[in-house]
Amino acid sequence: MTKKTKLTDIASLFKDLNIESLDGVTIEGDIELNITGGGGLNPALAYALGQEISHISLHMANIGRILGYPVDQLFSQAPGMGVAGVTTPTKTTMQELLAAKFEVSPIKNWTNPIQEVTLGATSADGGSRKSTVTLGGENALPYYFDAEMPHRNYITMDVFDMPIGMAKAVKSNYEDVINDPAEWAKKVVRDFNADMVTIHLISTDPLIKDTSARDAAKVVEDVLQAVDVPIVIGGSGNPQKDPEVLEKAAEAASGERVLLASASLNLDYERIAKAAVDNGHVVLSWTQLEINAQKELNRKLMKQCNVPRDSIIMDPTTAALGYGLDYAYTNMERIRLAGLMGDDELTFPMSSGTTNAWGAREAWMVSSPLPQDSEWGAREYRGPIWEIITGLALSLAGNDLFMMMHPTSVQVIKEITQTLYGSIESKTVDISNWIGAEV
Repeated sequence: MTKKTKLTDIASLFKDLNIESLDGVTIEGDIELNITGGGGLNPALAYALGQEISHISLHMANIGRILGYPVDQLFSQAPGMGVAGVTTPTKTTMQELLAAKFEVSPIKNWTNPIQEVTLGATSADGGSRKSTVTLGGENALPYYFDAEMPHRNYITMDVFDMPIGMAKAVKSNYEDVINDPAEWAKKVVRDFNADMVTIHLISTDPLIKDTSARDAAKVVEDVLQAVDVPIVIGGSGNPQKDPEVLEKAAEAASGERVLLASASLNLDYERIAKAAVDNGHVVLSWTQLEINAQKELNRKLMKQCNVPRDSIIMDPTTAALGYGLDYAYTNMERIRLAGLMGDDELTFPMSSGTTNAWGAREAWMVSSPLPQDSEWGAREYRGPIWEIITGLALSLAGNDLFMMMHPTSVQVIKEITQTLYGSIESKTVDISNWIGAEV
């Protein structure tokens, strides 16, 4: 007859009978584990199994001790084991890491380099810019190990031809120049280290001031005189007025190789494309978060309007925060990957209206309008953070040019992207106490 006995019962029996040791006694039998729970060896089951085995080892050690075996001596000789099999921490000093070679192989499907596009023209090229900016040329996604990134990311800062409503955190930086576009342009280059300047001719909108195209062109001339960096010229967004405004602005900036912002499918893009070709400028091909629309517009600019490939930059639209940023990132990344894999209609540098981050209420409102919301924090920090996060996210998707507003955001984006690019040496960080380190 077979009788089941628990190890705890045997140990208790020896203890109750006051048996200290046994000589010439052999205990035979099978050990049966009773583990509750079903399924395969999942983490929970493995943990339970380990726990049962540990309990068995403790009971067997106690029985072995009663039977006269030098259990304590055995454990004292085993590193990391204490009395009764309890593990005690041991101090180990790492002397040397194993040598390992890290390599990244080129992705074979990335066969097409992104088109290089240069903005600005120096005196040698018939312009008056002190320096130029070249975008594109990548053979991989940004900052990859398998292909050198030939040109870093650049930032153009926004300037307006009239005072506009802005978040207080932004406006406080420009209150002394907000009524003078030329002085505003000087300040962003001199004080905030902008690579380029974007002059937005928003007063030309018939619903705002309806400034004439000729007067708008004079503002462009003033900005070109004030700074010696490449510039971007934007209209008001009015589809009826913008083609005329950008035509006159293109003539005023002839030979300076500016970026005309922008040609889109919902206005007379042919007029803008012709103005760019006739005056040696670059066209910003703007679409709204739709890859097929971007392909269509690029195709029309090249084949219908005869815009050279080295005179097109894409703006697939930047939507900031939450699902909007997710969608913008995905759209940009799809465009860049398609270009790298051979889609000739998408092998162009990209620009981001990173300033759009300020359109989200979380960037500029004092606090949430919902009483049940938690505190949002100081908007003086919150706004720039939204702009920074928007820019950094899109830089990883392949964006080449950022249109931005807040000086702190510009400084942070520049430092991070240029560190990743390699033009700024990365700072040494002590990681010996990485668990408790504050970043």
